[in-house]
This record gives sequence, C-alpha cells and structure tokens, in this order.
Amino acid sequence: MVECIIKSPLGYTKIVGDEEGVSSVVVLNSEEKETDIIPVELEDCVIQLNEYFAGDRTLFDLKLNPEGTTFQKQVWNALQTIPYGKTLSYLELSKQLGDVKAIRAVANANGKNPLWIIVPCHRVIGSDGSLTGYAGGLHRKQWLLEHESPYKQQSLF
Repeated sequence: MVECIIKSPLGYTKIVGDEEGVSSVVVLNSEEKETDIIPVELEDCVIQLNEYFAGDRTLFDLKLNPEGTTFQKQVWNALQTIPYGKTLSYLELSKQLGDVKAIRAVANANGKNPLWIIVPCHRVIGSDGSLTGYAGGLHRKQWLLEHESPYKQQSLF
C-alpha cells in the first residue's frame, strides 16, 4: 500500500491504495505535511478529487478496493448510485437495498465508508431532511452538499 496527503478545501486528506485500487480516502482533523511526490497508483485519485473541488467533476471513475463486509460493500455500491447534487434518506436507501428494517445497519455501513467523497455518503440525510451524522463532521457534510447544489447561494454584499 502507498499513501499520500493532499490539501483540500475541507482539510488535509489522506489517500491510501495500491495497484488493486484506492482503498481509503479520509479527511484529517489535523494539519499534515502534503506529499511532495504523489505515488503513481494514486495520481488519478488526486486529479479527480481536485477536479471535483474545482467544480469540474461530478462523477468519479476510479478503481476502488475498500475493505469491508459483503453488506458494507453492498451499501457503498448503492451510495454510488445517488446522483451528484441529489440526496437520499437512510430509509429510502434501506428500501432500495430491499429491507426497510435494515435502516440501522445501513446507517452503520454508511458511517464506515472508507472512501470519503468518492463513495458519496454525504448525500444521505435524515428522513426529515436534516443533516445527520457524518464521520467528517456535519460542517463538512453541509459544505459538500452546498458545493454540489445546482442552487448557489448569492452573497448579499
């Protein structure tokens, strides 16, 4: 496994992977030294994340290799079907996966998503439209949803 650290608008981001694919992308809650030379295995991921933050990418096209249970991977695959700029509730996601009673398991798998932004767990919200738990912090979830929104808030001044 190789890794690198890049700076994003939401903080320093650690990317881990190998020739089998990207296994983890996490935002860090501390300041880190950015990687000088990006490993070749992670170059596409860095490029695509930078394009996303610049507003030039709405869909990721990367080889992914996250570690998780079969159920977690099923949930993470379902997350990737939520379109850019759209949201889905945990209940709707559970229904989509075929078991409305699995809502807690779905929420748990969503919270264990190791591929920040690329597998868009930030697009899952509460049934009442509230921003519920997010491993990266609710302020980041809100930023990501606003970044993806087709309706940009204009400054009043």
